[in-house]
Amino acid sequence: MAGAARLEVFSPDGIGEVTEGTDLAALAARFLVDGDVLVVTSKVVSKAEGRVVRSDRESAIHQETVRVVARRGPTSIVETRTGVVMAAAGVDASNVAQGSVVLLPLDPDASARRLRDDLAHTPGVNVAVIVSDTAGRAWRHGQTDLALGVAGMLALESFEGTTDGYGNPLAVTAPAVADEVAGIAEVASGKLGGRPFTVVRGLADRVFPRGEHGPGARALVRETGTDMFGLGSREAVVAALSGTDRRAFGAPASSGDLERALSACGLPVTAGDDRLVVDSGPEDPRIPVLAFAHGWEVLADESSDSATVLAPLS
Repeated sequence: MAGAARLEVFSPDGIGEVTEGTDLAALAARFLVDGDVLVVTSKVVSKAEGRVVRSDRESAIHQETVRVVARRGPTSIVETRTGVVMAAAGVDASNVAQGSVVLLPLDPDASARRLRDDLAHTPGVNVAVIVSDTAGRAWRHGQTDLALGVAGMLALESFEGTTDGYGNPLAVTAPAVADEVAGIAEVASGKLGGRPFTVVRGLADRVFPRGEHGPGARALVRETGTDMFGLGSREAVVAALSGTDRRAFGAPASSGDLERALSACGLPVTAGDDRLVVDSGPEDPRIPVLAFAHGWEVLADESSDSATVLAPLS
């Protein structure tokens, strides 16, 4: 069809079992042409890199966890060493010998770069590489694949500063291209087909020249404090009450946000210049908790028995 955008996506059979030291580039090269995007499951990358360990699943999850984001019954949502937030730290006990688990690659971006460099030895073939894994999404049932490692293309594109066809400015439009490609690759490969490689053809204009890998999938990870859901609802309550870690709450909130929170808790408040005065003494335990969660503090030298003065942290 003339003028149509077209993608070809296929996931070949017959790859066989991958073990530590398997040459993934040698297995994948025969399916590739110049300008392809190769999507490889993280499990296969981990197996080739020797990330299969003898361990029970819970011990492995604890080992791979940097920070617990939320826990509900047997399910733990945690931050891994690469900054990605996933269920069970991405530890997988399926398709592996009993008593063993597969851990995520130590550095998925580095894994993607190494595989891309290895594939560059194939004459006339320059491709991008995505290392993918499965994850759930906030607000929605089910899972989809996303990019843990990327080399040879942008993981995130930004249209900030451009305009649409009507002249409207685009301020926050930033497609997570690598995640989109990983998702469509999983549709082709399936969960039970034993197909660790998927080739996405038709994105040659996005593939970087040889030797240019780009910023990787790390560009997709939200910085600490910018994620509105950096803690689960229960965990946020504990963090605010314990007052031990403010990072997940982000930058100080506006006075209006804190004023609304105080009012919602039945605490009369008056706004001043860079200050909020709460018509309650500092002995009320709710005030410092709300202040902490909003990035504010109680000014001990200005508070009294009948009122509490709050100011944003500098």
